[in-house]
Amino acid sequence: MAQYANIVRRALGQLGGHGGVRGFLVQLLRVNDVKTGALVGVDKYGNKYFEDNKNYFFGRHRWVIYTKEMNGKNTMWEVDGSMVPSEWHRWLHCMTDDPPTTHPPEPKKFLAEVHQFNVSGSSHKKSVTLIPYLN
Repeated sequence: MAQYANIVRRALGQLGGHGGVRGFLVQLLRVNDVKTGALVGVDKYGNKYFEDNKNYFFGRHRWVIYTKEMNGKNTMWEVDGSMVPSEWHRWLHCMTDDPPTTHPPEPKKFLAEVHQFNVSGSSHKKSVTLIPYLN
């Protein structure tokens, strides 16, 4: 019986953690994943970073909820891994245990001030050009 109570408790926590049924469904449709955890920090673009070591195994215990607009572009339905700045990438992929909110990284000359999208087209959209056959 305690197992069922735990399932109900976690389900209600999921709904409450995402702002109700509507927020839960938007999050599910947007990134195909719904998790709740402790907010670790927010980057300068509005991406929110979470962590939960208790309910999720290593490698799935840190995640990001992407912002809905970045650099003037609407990113509501087009989330991309290149939207994560380098300082948060280290924490997100467990290269460090300290988030940039508590231990800011030292500035590097080669890093851009304004984070850019991956514009090479290699991340998730492939364009195909058809060339007509000429004799």
